[in-house]
Amino acid sequence: MTPIELIILALSGIFAGVLAGFLGIGGGTVLVPLLISLGNESIQSIATSSLSIVITASAGSIQNWRMGYLDIKNVLGMGLPALLTAQIGVLLANSFPEYILLSTFGLLLVSNIYLVELRKQVVAKKKAAEAEIENQEIADNTSNNVNQNKKFQHRIITGGTGGLLAGLFGVGGGVIMVPLQIILLNETIKKAIQTSLGVIVITAISATIGHAYSGNVLWSTGLILGFGGLLGVQFSTRFLPKLPDKLVSLAFKSLLAILSTYIFWRAWQSFSI
Repeated sequence: MTPIELIILALSGIFAGVLAGFLGIGGGTVLVPLLISLGNESIQSIATSSLSIVITASAGSIQNWRMGYLDIKNVLGMGLPALLTAQIGVLLANSFPEYILLSTFGLLLVSNIYLVELRKQVVAKKKAAEAEIENQEIADNTSNNVNQNKKFQHRIITGGTGGLLAGLFGVGGGVIMVPLQIILLNETIKKAIQTSLGVIVITAISATIGHAYSGNVLWSTGLILGFGGLLGVQFSTRFLPKLPDKLVSLAFKSLLAILSTYIFWRAWQSFSI
């Protein structure tokens, strides 16, 4: 590994860490295309991204826990089903041809553009609904009266979806878990992001174990990315409330558009060979 590649990996890890804290995602949407562009196979890129996400998401979750923002009960409620679905995702990733895996990952990136916009709309509606409630105690009572069985089922759906994405694509799954928490579990945007980051620790560990068993993980590369992400996530978890959501959303959607175009191009190249 050349010094330039080391610098690129470290900076990419820092950037992924920033995204993890701001958006409640693992950063794999950036790391997987980067690793592919450095000449790695798609399955290796997915597996190595999972390893780096373990470090990044753990650092962010520890920071959230120290600040009193981490709901362990919610994290475990979504994380336990994700342990199983992450392994299903790993099995699928190992069975897909290269061009299929790249194409489906490209579709994930494109869908993420919509999901970011969906989250924006959901958050706006959530804030409008909360503004109509004059007494916060009333809001708490209303939330507590939600049918517990449905909440249990919704946690399974949310965590299970995130786990499947983690194993299949090397992403944390936060881009889908955040809006699902807001829609299905009636969570606030900040709590959804913080809980998502905690669940990602579990999904990434499960996915990494599965990929490691198959020999797909590039350990040194993943560790460099992960410790770079550790630095980035410290910044974003501290300054999450201060950055305009509109700016983050626009920048992220633009990045996704560029990355999806690149991944589809690589998928076409793989199919043509």
